[in-house]
Amino acid sequence: MSVQSMERRNSVSQAIAEITEILGDRVSTAQAVRDQHGKDTTWNPGHAPDAVAFINNTEEVQKVVQICSKYHVPVIPYGTGTSLEGHITCPYGGISIDMNNMDQVLEVNPQDFDVRVQPGVTRKQLNEYIRDQGLFFPIDPGADASLGGMTATRASGTNAVRYGTMRDNVLSLTAVMADGEIVRTARRAKKSSAGYDLTRLMVGSEGTLGVITEICLKLHGIPESIAAGVCPFPSIEAACNTAITCIQMGVPIARVELIDAENLKAFNAYSNLGLKEVPTLFVEFHGTEAGAREQVETFASIADEFGGGPFDWATNEEDRLKLWQARHDGYWAIKSMMPGKESLGTDVCVPISRLAECVEETRVDLDKHGLYGPILGHVGDGNFHVVLFCDRNDAAEVKATEEFLYRLAMRAVAMDGTCTGEHGIGSGKRKFLEAEHGTGVAVMRSIKQALDPKNIMNPGKILP
Repeated sequence: MSVQSMERRNSVSQAIAEITEILGDRVSTAQAVRDQHGKDTTWNPGHAPDAVAFINNTEEVQKVVQICSKYHVPVIPYGTGTSLEGHITCPYGGISIDMNNMDQVLEVNPQDFDVRVQPGVTRKQLNEYIRDQGLFFPIDPGADASLGGMTATRASGTNAVRYGTMRDNVLSLTAVMADGEIVRTARRAKKSSAGYDLTRLMVGSEGTLGVITEICLKLHGIPESIAAGVCPFPSIEAACNTAITCIQMGVPIARVELIDAENLKAFNAYSNLGLKEVPTLFVEFHGTEAGAREQVETFASIADEFGGGPFDWATNEEDRLKLWQARHDGYWAIKSMMPGKESLGTDVCVPISRLAECVEETRVDLDKHGLYGPILGHVGDGNFHVVLFCDRNDAAEVKATEEFLYRLAMRAVAMDGTCTGEHGIGSGKRKFLEAEHGTGVAVMRSIKQALDPKNIMNPGKILP
């Protein structure tokens, strides 16, 4: 063992010992626990931390970060582990900070439509807590992710076309920075011109600048009427053009999801939907009873112009929940079609005027290279996903998959889009950042260096 390796091992051991003095049995070095905290839902193999610290409050996070800073040991925040681009992997070891015990709703301000939560609160937990006050939190990435993780990755999901992403719904947050300082980024005011926007800097930083320990979120009133439904189309292009036209006409769609024929086949088998296996839009409208009905009628008329229909819709909650549960179970439905292979979900986002073109080119690319990759996505904001499957023991298949991922990301960037609309960069998409941001990456690197000069905050993520 080299001298450098010996020094690192000693530093890690000392850090773990000091953290254990504070947290006691809430520090684990068990291999199974470490493995769990070093692997998310991506196909990448992952890397385990040296230890896992189960945290109860901001002050404990501060103490752990201060110790890690002293010994130059990496700090990797951990929520529910549902990320898709290797955000929680620990390529340099270090301490995984598990935030799941920080699961309290701290303050609800119904008159101001905001709430303050700890990062371990999940989106479903929050909505159950505030439902009786006529409020809801709309960001819905599918998985029951933690709000801390959703903030760190700038998550969005099915409602983003109407309610925006986490960027638009985080009013302020509290974070422990790399030097151990506790920073509150803003107050509860709905807007401010006071200084740099530290909130937006932290939202989407993926744990590379600090550890988020509290979040103040914008809430919305539960709509008087919610109508959801499905509409089949003769082609992906027709479905995309319907969604684009609705957005351009100002129809306030809450959700509009594209499900291609391969997805419908999986959905029918997994969730027993009984839908026609053609490109289909799942849609939802929020408003007054009259307003939602008018939106439905407008959508149906536009869909008919593109050969879509019939449009079947429902307002009762049971039917709506079944529809969206099938959408959220889409990953598992598709996975069940390819037993024995590892799955890989990826996403890109383009201006909606280029959406149909990008989706069609992607389907041609998949078919040309013999890859199984159902397409689905939040087409109202130009974001779509491809779910791929690969045998990691087949070198040719791995190569073909990696080459497709490269072409997909670069196709989106060439259309003035982004290599990821909501999954984030993590360790999986770092190679595309310079193609998308150019000299902006140097600015990002300068910010990282200024705020984390020892490079202990989730190293190996975002920056290439």
